[in-house]
Parts: sequence; structure tokens; C-alpha cells
Amino acid sequence: MEVGFSTPLLEMFQRGEVPREVRLIAAQGELALRAHERIALLVLLAGDADAEVASAADATLRALPDAEVAGWLARSDVPERIRAFFAARGVEPASGAGEDGPSGEPGGDAEDDNGGSEGSEDGKEQQSLVQRIAAMTVAQRVVRAMKGTREERAILIRDPNKLVSIGVLSSPKLTETEVESIAKMANVSEDVLRIIGRTRAWMKTYTVAVSLAKNPKTPVATSMNILPRLMDKDLRMISIDRNVPEVLRIAARRKLLAE
Repeated sequence: MEVGFSTPLLEMFQRGEVPREVRLIAAQGELALRAHERIALLVLLAGDADAEVASAADATLRALPDAEVAGWLARSDVPERIRAFFAARGVEPASGAGEDGPSGEPGGDAEDDNGGSEGSEDGKEQQSLVQRIAAMTVAQRVVRAMKGTREERAILIRDPNKLVSIGVLSSPKLTETEVESIAKMANVSEDVLRIIGRTRAWMKTYTVAVSLAKNPKTPVATSMNILPRLMDKDLRMISIDRNVPEVLRIAARRKLLAE
């Protein structure tokens, strides 16, 4: 069913591009997603053609405490179709709740990003981490993309499987600093850079926007949309940068001349 809310990850599920193993894990609530994505995904999977997936999603939804769900439903950014879905189950938005903050997000189970090997691995240990990730199944990599450490995300964002790399962008643990670093990477897929460019919350940060514009891997349409907000010093750098597409260099020069 349509859930009235869309993200790149949800779109993949809606288009039927996600293998059954990953759908089942998601239906069991094992993906540490942001509240909007998590609830919308469970609602979507409750109508999955696979009976086991649909049953697991339904069970996960019913296990969510009504009080928490009611508080979350009262948020102004919750789609009406999701409210209607829960209304049919007897759960209505709570009165006097609904602040659009991080609180009131049901079922959040993101792990602490401290500990483990983060910040302490040498080259040999880093190589071992890469090897361990390479040995994982797609489903395991998707879970790590959302629940893993910063170092795991830095590896998984470059995964050739689109579901895995988009999973990193859906992780509630992903920081703005990480997004800025990803925006500079020339070894990630264009889809990853395009998603960053379409995400308003990230694009509000100037350093993220300018990093995308200067990245030769960024789709031209995305870079061109960023140009109008760039400072002259960054436009000058782009106007002479042989690594970016020629059309972008020319556009940067024209903008400088017009000012």
C-alpha cells in the first residue's frame, strides 16, 4: 500500500527491488531506521505479498506500545495515510503531544556508536574489518549499514549494492560530519551523491553543498542546482577545476561575470 511518505530506501521496497531476506529482517524490526522510515516501512510490509513477511511486520507493529505510537502519530510531519492505518487498529494521535523533535519515536533501537573498533584500528585491523564485511551477506551488510560503527559506514557507503549504500544514508547514527565526508568522495555511486543533494536537512549546511558541487562524481544536474548559492571563492575554484564537467566550469565563470 502507499504510505504517503517516501524516501530512497522506501522507494526501493515499493518497487520490489529488495530481496525477501532483507524484507523479512525489516519486517521483524531489525533495521535501525529513523522513526518515519521505520513505521512507514512496517506499514508497507504489512501488505507484502509474502505471507511470512506480512505477518512479521504486523506482529512488530502490534508489539509497539500504543502510548508511544499515539505520541508519535501526533507529530505534524506524520503522513495522514499512516494515521489512518493506525486509526483502523484503534490507535489515535495523542492529544497535547506531537513535538517535532527526536522524542516520541517508537521502537528506536539505534546502538551507541562508541566502543568496538572505532577510533582504535590500525591498518591491519582495518583490513580485517574490510574482509569481514566482504564476507557478509547483503542482508547482514544492510543491517550493519544502519546499526554499525562510523568505520563500518565509511566502508559500506561504497558498497556496489545500492540497497547497502542507501542503508547507510538511512542510519539514524549518520552524522553531518560523515555526510560532508561522503559528499567529497569520488568512489561512491552517483545515486548516493544525488540523494544527499535532494536532502534538505543536509543541504542546509554550506560545507556539504560546496563539497558536492566540487565533487567530479556528482551528477551535473545536482551540481548546477547548487551553483547559485556558492560564494565567489568557491565559484572561482570550480571555474578552473579541470576535474569537474566543462559545463559546470562554464556556468561558474558566467555566474562570476554576471556579479
